[in-house]
Amino acid sequence: MTHTKEYVPSWDLESIFAGGSQSESLQQKFSELTKEIARMDEQIEHFVPKNASAAELAAITDQLSPMQKQLRDVFAFISCLSAQDVHDADATVWVAKRGELSAKMGAIGTKLDQKLKEIDDEAWDQLMESPELKEIAFPLSEARYRAKELLPLDQEILINDLAADGYHAWNQMYETVVGNMTVTEEENGETKHYSMGQASNKMSNSDRNVRKEMFDKTQEEWKKNAALFGQTLNHLAGFRLQMYRHRGWDDVLQEPLENNRMKKETLDAMWTAIEQNKAPFVEFLNRKAKLLDIDKLSIYDIGAPLGKSVTNVTYTEAANRIIEQFQNFSPKMSNFAKTAFENRWIEAEDRAGKRPGGFCTSFPNTKQTRIFMTFSGSASNIATLAHELGHGFHQHVMNDLHIKNQGYAMNVAETASTFAEMILADAAVKEAASKEEKVALLEDKVRRGVTFFMNIHARFLFETKFYEERKNGMVPVEKLNQLMIAAQKEAYCDALDEYDPMFWASKLHFHKTGTPFYNFPYTFGYLFSLGIYAHAREQGSGFEDEYIALLQDTGRMTVEDLAQKHLGVELTKPDFWEKAIQLCVDDVNEFMELTE
Repeated sequence: MTHTKEYVPSWDLESIFAGGSQSESLQQKFSELTKEIARMDEQIEHFVPKNASAAELAAITDQLSPMQKQLRDVFAFISCLSAQDVHDADATVWVAKRGELSAKMGAIGTKLDQKLKEIDDEAWDQLMESPELKEIAFPLSEARYRAKELLPLDQEILINDLAADGYHAWNQMYETVVGNMTVTEEENGETKHYSMGQASNKMSNSDRNVRKEMFDKTQEEWKKNAALFGQTLNHLAGFRLQMYRHRGWDDVLQEPLENNRMKKETLDAMWTAIEQNKAPFVEFLNRKAKLLDIDKLSIYDIGAPLGKSVTNVTYTEAANRIIEQFQNFSPKMSNFAKTAFENRWIEAEDRAGKRPGGFCTSFPNTKQTRIFMTFSGSASNIATLAHELGHGFHQHVMNDLHIKNQGYAMNVAETASTFAEMILADAAVKEAASKEEKVALLEDKVRRGVTFFMNIHARFLFETKFYEERKNGMVPVEKLNQLMIAAQKEAYCDALDEYDPMFWASKLHFHKTGTPFYNFPYTFGYLFSLGIYAHAREQGSGFEDEYIALLQDTGRMTVEDLAQKHLGVELTKPDFWEKAIQLCVDDVNEFMELTE
C-alpha cells in the first residue's frame, strides 16, 4: 500500500472552540452552562422522590444528558489547553474555573443520587423496568447504591466544594510545577533544554551512557522538588483518608474497586496469578542484561533497545503503520485512526513547554477525540500512539449511546488501549524480516508484560504500603524513597541493580485526584485484552462486531458480568488470568530460544 499524504503532528483545537485560551465561544458556552447548572440545581431541589413517576425521573435525566455532554466538551478542551503549553497563564485560569464548575455539577449529581436512595427498593425496581428508564437502569441503580454509603447530603456537598481549592488544587499545583521543570544538556557546544516528557524519551536510547546520564539528571530535578511533591502526595492521601474515615470506610481500595466496577476477589486473583508466574520474566531481564553486556540491568536499562542500530520512524510512517495494522483486524478501527490523523486530532509534536505523558480525551457532544503525547520516533512512541487511539476508538463506538451508559471505568478503558497496542506488536513480530529484527520486536513485546506485571505491580505495592503509613501521620521524603525502592525490589523480584527512589514523585498518576490507585486498572486492562485478543484470533474477521458490542457494554455492567457475557469466563478465579499470562510467557520462551 502506497501512501503519499503527510500527517501534521499538531492538533487542531479551533474546530472545537476558536481562539484558544482566549476563546470567546468557550467563554460564552461556559456562561451558558453555569446558568443551566443553577437552573437544574433548583429543579432537583424541588424534585420529590417519594411516589415519583418514571416520566418525572426520565425528564430530569433527559435534561441532564445534553448538559453533561457539553460540559465534557468544555472540560476536555481546557485539559488540552493546559497540556499543550504549560506557560499559558490563561489556560491555568481556565483550569481553576473548570474545578469550580465541576464542583457545582458534582453537587447536583450528589443531590440527585441522595434523593434516589429515598425511593424504597420495590418502587425502584418497578421504575427501572419502565420503558423510559430501562436503558439506563444500570448507571442509575449504581448511583443510588453508592449514595447509600455516603454522608448526609450537606456534608458531601461541603466535601465536594472544599475539594476544588483543596484536594484537586494539590494535583493542579503538581502538574504546574512539573510542566515548568526542565533538564539541560550540552550537545555539540549548544545548551539544550528538555521538558520532563522529552527527557523520559531519552531513556530508550541505545547508548547506556546517555540513558544513565539522563536518569541521573532527571533524578536531580525530581530531588530539587522532592519536599514539595512530598507535601502534594501526603495531602492528597490525607484528604482521602479523612473522607473515608468520615464515611466509615476502612479499606482504601473500596473507592477504586467501586470506580472500576470490580470485586476484590478479582483483583486478588489477578495479582496472585502474576506473583506465581514472574520467574520467566526474571529470566528475560537476566538474558537482556547478558545481551547488553551488563552484569545486571538497572531501572534505566529496561527500555533499552537491543542491537546497536535503532531505526526511528517519522510521525507519518507511524500513522500509516497503525492504519494498516488496524485494518487487518477491524476496518472500523482503522477508519477511526485515519480520521484522527487526517483531521489533526493528535498533538504529538516533540517540543518543550508541553506537559509530560500522554492522554486521550473525548468530546461526546461534537463526537470528536483529541490525543496528546510527545512523539520522537521510537517504537515506544508508536505503541503509545496506538494505545491512545485505542482509547479514542472506545469512545467512538460509545458516541451514540445514552450519555449515562458512556461512563466506562478505567480498567476497561485500558483494555481497549492495550488491545490496540497488541494488534501492532503482534503484527510486527510476525512480519519481521530477519532473526535480529524478530528478537528486537519480541523484546519490545515482552517488555510490555514486564511493565504491567512488575512496574505497575510496584506502583500498587507502594501505594498500598504508603496509605498504611499515612494513617499514622505525614510520611517524610526519605521514607517515601524507602517505600518506593522496597516496592520495586519486591515487584521486580530483586532482578535489578539500581532502582528509582524518586518514582513516587515523577509518576504523575500518584498525584491524580480523579482516579485513586491509578495503577492496577492498567494490568487488568492488559490481561483482559489478551483474553479478548486470543478470542479474536479464534473468531477471525467476524470478531469486529463482537468487539464493538463488548466495548459498548463497558459502561453498563460490572467487569465480572462483562467477561461472563462476552467471553464466558469467571474473573474471580485464577484460570482466566493464568491463561492470559501464559500468552506472555510464550513470547518470553520464543525470545529465550532465539537468543540462546
